[in-house]
Amino acid sequence: MGVRRDETQWPVARFIPFALTLLVLIAAAFYWPLQPWLTVIAVVAALLALLGAYDLLQPWHSILRNYPITGHFRWLFESIRPQVRQYLIEGDNERTPFSRSQRSLVYARAKSEGSERAFGTLLDVYGDGYEFIAHSTRPAPRAAPETFRITIGGDDCSQRYSASIFNISAMSFGSLSANAIRALNKGARIGGFAHDTGEGSISRYHQEHRGDLIWEIGSGYFGCRTADGQFDPERFAKKAAMGQVRMVELKLSQGAKPGHGGILPGAKVTAEIALTRGVPAGEDCLSPARHRAFATPIEMMQFIADLRRLSGGKPVGFKLCIGHPWEFMAIVKAMRETGIVPDFIVVDGAEGGTGASPLEFLNHIGVPAREGLLFAHNTLVGAGLRDRIRIGAAGKVVSAFDIASLIALGADWTNAGRGYMFALGCVQSLICNTNRCPTGVATQDALRQRALVVEDKAQRVANFHRNTMLALSDMIAAAGLDHPSEIKPHHLVRRVEGAEIRLFSQLHVFLEPGELIEGRRKRSFYSHAWDLARPDSFDLPTAQAN
Repeated sequence: MGVRRDETQWPVARFIPFALTLLVLIAAAFYWPLQPWLTVIAVVAALLALLGAYDLLQPWHSILRNYPITGHFRWLFESIRPQVRQYLIEGDNERTPFSRSQRSLVYARAKSEGSERAFGTLLDVYGDGYEFIAHSTRPAPRAAPETFRITIGGDDCSQRYSASIFNISAMSFGSLSANAIRALNKGARIGGFAHDTGEGSISRYHQEHRGDLIWEIGSGYFGCRTADGQFDPERFAKKAAMGQVRMVELKLSQGAKPGHGGILPGAKVTAEIALTRGVPAGEDCLSPARHRAFATPIEMMQFIADLRRLSGGKPVGFKLCIGHPWEFMAIVKAMRETGIVPDFIVVDGAEGGTGASPLEFLNHIGVPAREGLLFAHNTLVGAGLRDRIRIGAAGKVVSAFDIASLIALGADWTNAGRGYMFALGCVQSLICNTNRCPTGVATQDALRQRALVVEDKAQRVANFHRNTMLALSDMIAAAGLDHPSEIKPHHLVRRVEGAEIRLFSQLHVFLEPGELIEGRRKRSFYSHAWDLARPDSFDLPTAQAN
C-alpha cells in the first residue's frame, strides 16, 4: 500500500515543475550546437520559463504565485465549464460550506465585475423556502451607501462608535496569515468599516494600516493574560487604550463549534504568534470552553462593566451562538438586576465557519443565525432592554439580501467571515488546519503567504464591501425605503408551500415591549424559558426543568 507524501516534507515541491523547466532550458541551450533538433525543446522550455517567472511576479492570482505553470490548469478547467456569470444564476443547493453561486458572487463583487444577467431568474420561485423582498410601486431614490451606519454605545459609554452595517467577522492572526490580516485591515480602512480581530489578540499586522478594530477577548484572554492564563487588567487597559480599537467584544462561543473551545495547532504557533498571544511557541494554543473571569450571569455583567471602565468608556459587548434559551435569558435577567447593560450583542449562527471543527459540532450543535437572532431580539424586547442594546448578526452573510433578511429579523448590523476570505482569494481548498493553504490566506508558511499581495487583495476587500452596499441600496430603494434600518418583517416574504406564501411578520413570533416582565407572557416557549432563567446561575433549576 502506497504512502501519501506529506508536502510538509517537501515545502517547495510545488516549484519543481518550474525548476525542471529551467533545467531543460539550460540543457537544451548547452547541447543545441550539437543537436539542432533541440531548438524546438529550447523554445518551448524558454516560453514555459517565462510563463513561470511571470506567474511568480504577478500580483493578481495567488494560486499562480504559489504554483507557477501548474496553476494554469485551474484556469484551463474553468475555461471549459460555465463562466462566472452563469454561476451567479444557478441557485444550486450544494451541501458545501459555500455554494458555487455564492462564491462567484463574492469574486465578481471583489473584482468590481458586473453581476447582471439576461433571461430572468433560474431559481425555483415555486419551491418551498424561496424568499424575496417585496418592491414598492413608488420606489425611493437610491440612498448613498456611505450613510448605512449605526451608532453603537449606551448611556455608560463615553466613546461611541459609528459602525458600518457590514463588517468583517472575527478571524484571528494565527488562523489567518500576516498578509491576510494586513489586506483585511487595509480594506477595512479604505472602505470605512470594522475588522474584528478574532480572539488571537492584536498583532502588529492589525496595526500597520490603522483600520478600525473590534478587539475580541476570548476565554484564553490572549494579549491580556497572565502567565497562568488568567485575565490581566493592566495589559487589557494598555491595549484597549489604542485609538484603533473602537469596540471590545467578549466572546462566549462561536457558531461553528459552540461550547467546544478552540485550538491553534502547534505547527502554526510561530514565535511571533506566541509573542502576540502570550503563549509558548510551537505548542498547541488552547482556548478553554468556558471563561475563568466569571462564573455566573451577574459576574459576567460585572466583568463587562470592568472592561468598559478599563477601556476608557469604549463600547463593550459580547458574542455568542445561542444555545440553551434559559442561559441567554439568565444573562438578560442579570442585566436588569445589576443595571449593567452591554452596548451590543453579536449573535453568531451555527452555520458560521472555522478552519477546523468536529463534524458533529458543524452539523448538529448550536442555533442557526436567523433563529438565534430572532430569539435574542425577542428576549431583549420582552425584557424592555432592546432600545439600549445594538445587535449584530453573523452566519453565511454574502449578499445584500442576506443582510436585509437579518435586519428584518432584528439585527442592527451584520458581519461576514468567509465572504471576505473569498475576496482575499480563498478557493476553499478545505485544508486550513494543515498550514498548506494554496493561496496564502490561512497559513504561517512565509513562502506560501507571499502569494497574497496585500495591495491588490485589500482593494478587493474594499470592493466587496462597497459593491454589496450598493446592491443593498438598490434593493431597499426598490422596496420604497431610505435606509436599511427601515427594513421590517413585513417587507420580506417566504414561500412555505407550493401554493402559500407568508410575510416574515406572519411567519415568526415577535414579542411586545416589556411582555416578559409585565405578566403578559402568552408565548409558552418564551415564558417557560424565562421562568427557568436565574440571574445568579447559568444552571437549569432541576425542579423546574419539567
